[in-house]
Amino acid sequence: MSVSVQIGVSASLYLRDPQETKLGRNIILNSIQLIDEIGLEAFTFKKLAIKMGSTEASIYRYFENKHFLLLYLLSWYWEWLNFRIDFNSMNVSDPREKLRIVIRTIADTIRLSIPPDYIDRDVLHRIVVAEGTKAYHIKSVDEENSKGLFYTYKNLARKIAEIIESINPSFNYPNTLASNLLEMGNNQLHFAQHLPALTDIKVGDGDMEDLIKMMELFAFKLIDN
Repeated sequence: MSVSVQIGVSASLYLRDPQETKLGRNIILNSIQLIDEIGLEAFTFKKLAIKMGSTEASIYRYFENKHFLLLYLLSWYWEWLNFRIDFNSMNVSDPREKLRIVIRTIADTIRLSIPPDYIDRDVLHRIVVAEGTKAYHIKSVDEENSKGLFYTYKNLARKIAEIIESINPSFNYPNTLASNLLEMGNNQLHFAQHLPALTDIKVGDGDMEDLIKMMELFAFKLIDN
């Protein structure tokens, strides 16, 4: 039996929903590949159009600029991560075990193969690690936040914070810890792969156990203190 998951992304991030057309899905597929290959700074709609064998004008019918395209991809990933947390913690009532599942889900690369096939979740995960903070470490962050462009990320962090609160209701920093766990997973993985002097963990060949153990240590030491 095939399973299909439709991940919804805020309409404020696109001019036309790319998931609804073959061209739009092709834009998503090729933009993920190209950003992974050359990085966000070098990425342009002109280069994307050449890769697709299409025109810049066709891409601009879906996205205002590459910043909104990046936000779309990140929002899709955050919603996917939210779905995976729910999927992995289904029927789990113990909040401590739920937090362990959250940490493993954040740290681990994508292993659950569910359509759509036009989004390579392993490659998208690499983009989130390498480019994710560029979505909100920007001058216009307050304006974009007021328009709800980061709702998906904030909603995900809030879900994690509620699990932390259920473990220790008197813990003073559930939102801080939740957002730090999301950032820690990406930053420490990036450091381990590219700037190893900035971390003590080692990862390789998809093995994230060292990262997971480190995140669990930080999380539970703080919550139980």
